[in-house]
Amino acid sequence: DALKRDPSILRDAVVALQSDDGEREKTASRAAVVAARDSLVTPNDPVGGNPRGNVTIVEFFDVRCPYCRKLEPEMTALLAADHDVRLVYKDLPILGAASVLGTKALLAAQKQNAYEKLRDAVMRLPPDITRAALEAEAKKLGLDSARLLRDMDDPSIQQRIDANLRLAQRLNIQGTPAMIVGDALLPGAVDTAELKQAVVEARAAKK
Repeated sequence: DALKRDPSILRDAVVALQSDDGEREKTASRAAVVAARDSLVTPNDPVGGNPRGNVTIVEFFDVRCPYCRKLEPEMTALLAADHDVRLVYKDLPILGAASVLGTKALLAAQKQNAYEKLRDAVMRLPPDITRAALEAEAKKLGLDSARLLRDMDDPSIQQRIDANLRLAQRLNIQGTPAMIVGDALLPGAVDTAELKQAVVEARAAKK
């Protein structure tokens, strides 16, 4: 009878349940981030922004992911506006063989101190990344392309990919992009305002 008189009761109950679920998910993700803190950033991770920044953003991405590509200008804008942010890249190739190929190329390029340079180029390539396309981009950028192709097959590169995949699983990351700012996990592509707010909150939490 009450529902007949006021159907909004049901709507309000659903909204409340969704809110509770959202809070539980946030609490669980924060706990997972804290538990993985020691392995979240390693000395081998590629770094952008200010390597000595007082706030770190850890970005899990796939080179073929359209949402990751959409995030690029937002992240560029943030780093241009805030020079105290360190950006740590976590390559997470989850979209097939072409993703793995692109990721191996980036990690191989890191051996020539050209990770970000090649990353910028690869993120603009057609999603069906090929070995020939990677070799051509490497040559354009002045890299030793023959060395790059050899290094891509180095077992240590696959080991780094496997470590990133295990870490993402521990953090219950379901897709890309996903970012960790402080203790907060931000799933999906976000805009500059959301990124700035997350950085402000992370910075405040350190005080």
